[in-house]
Amino acid sequence: MQEMMKKRAKELLASGEVTRVIGWKKNEFDYDITPAVFTSAEEIDRDFIYDDFCGVNLSKFTFQHQKNDTKTLVFLKPCDSYSMTQLITEHRVDRNALYIIGVPSYGKIDVEKIKADGVTGILSITSEGGDVHVHTLYGDKTYAKYEVTSERCLNCKSKMHPTYDELIGFEGEVMETERFDEVAKLEAMTPEERFEFWRGELSRCIRCNACRNACPACTCETCIFDNNDSGVAQKAAADSFEENMFHIIRAFHVAGRCTDCGECSRVCPQHIPLHLLNRKFISDINKFYGDYQAGAEIGQRAPLVNFTKEDVEPDIVAKGGKA
Repeated sequence: MQEMMKKRAKELLASGEVTRVIGWKKNEFDYDITPAVFTSAEEIDRDFIYDDFCGVNLSKFTFQHQKNDTKTLVFLKPCDSYSMTQLITEHRVDRNALYIIGVPSYGKIDVEKIKADGVTGILSITSEGGDVHVHTLYGDKTYAKYEVTSERCLNCKSKMHPTYDELIGFEGEVMETERFDEVAKLEAMTPEERFEFWRGELSRCIRCNACRNACPACTCETCIFDNNDSGVAQKAAADSFEENMFHIIRAFHVAGRCTDCGECSRVCPQHIPLHLLNRKFISDINKFYGDYQAGAEIGQRAPLVNFTKEDVEPDIVAKGGKA
């Protein structure tokens, strides 16, 4: 797959169809993959990679690096493609300035799951068939791939690309998913239990802004939390109110627009399950307005910005009734 992607990228660069390529390259470690911009065949041959650690969603990176005067090639996994479709719908990227190639994802490895198992001194991680081999300073360990696959891949909503110019590899389909099971567990808690759960999780927040910076739905030119007049700009939370406020405001900001790509949780250095906040909102939207998937189609209007006479009444929501 990687060689096919590199070959096609070089062809498009050589033809002049595109002038830059957005993809992935290795960072300090083999399993530490970062987004990158390539402008020559030499750079692609040397650095371009696509493997089981390319979990980064490139749609946000495209928003930051596209040029409207020439075309940019971007490779998108299925979950990335939903985010890109939503960005196009919101006019945050110029579809005409992009050449999109959809690539399959067979599930990405979450190195944090390996570290959480007590593995240290990692020298390399390789994936072969259904096994993941971890080579460390203190010996080797092997996992079944599903044991160290990222949560969002285990609960993948779709293997389909809603937006692309061409595909490399197979095209999948929308899948049955258990991604709302954890939401149901939270909903089964008492209000006091839920409060304690989220206080425990959010109390670890160090306000690094990684979730906001990686989120494809967070594309404001200036964030309210960068406003020096707000009193909370670029600082760690002073109390529990500020800890709650930051994440709840951000979750409301992306409600109806979040595609559930999971980037917020993936990049969080404190391992806060931020995706659960978003999934709760997605679950409620499905319950009150009918099933809706953000990013499924260019130009679709989200339920929260599209009035219909069948919309749920506010008093029904307030009383906990059914639509």
